[in-house]
Amino acid sequence: MAGDLLWYPVEGRPDIRRAPDALVVFGRPKGYRGSYMQWREDQIAPQVVFEVLSSKNTLSEMARKLEFYDLYGVEEYYLYDPERNDLSGWLRQGERLRPLETVDGWLSPRLGVRFALDPQELQIIRPDGRPFLSFVEVYQRAMLLTERLRALGLDPDAG
Repeated sequence: MAGDLLWYPVEGRPDIRRAPDALVVFGRPKGYRGSYMQWREDQIAPQVVFEVLSSKNTLSEMARKLEFYDLYGVEEYYLYDPERNDLSGWLRQGERLRPLETVDGWLSPRLGVRFALDPQELQIIRPDGRPFLSFVEVYQRAMLLTERLRALGLDPDAG
């Protein structure tokens, strides 16, 4: 799994590339990559791609991204709009990515996670039924742990 990593699907064509907000590739060894060069990765395309809309994104840009992911073999593509709390999804059926009718309650075939849209935010539910923590929750837990370590006389910033 990587975020904002340039993906080059075609050897010798550095002009053909995208940097999904997040991508997931199964069947490849873990390790640092400055970019994902598919020809060096046994020609395995990212199986799952996530994009998160921002005010900078244009409709034509997002259409080009969908076309790219469709053309280069992504199995599942999810597009989240945090302003509207809206999630769209596409699943590869045969040779094409096809839109999902509904993503609320959808179980990702590849990831085994379920997506749930409550009135305020997107929830991603782990295979064990527990929701993944939000960024705010992770931050709050880290701050609490830091306070506890300091109360014990330990330096949380020490290596």
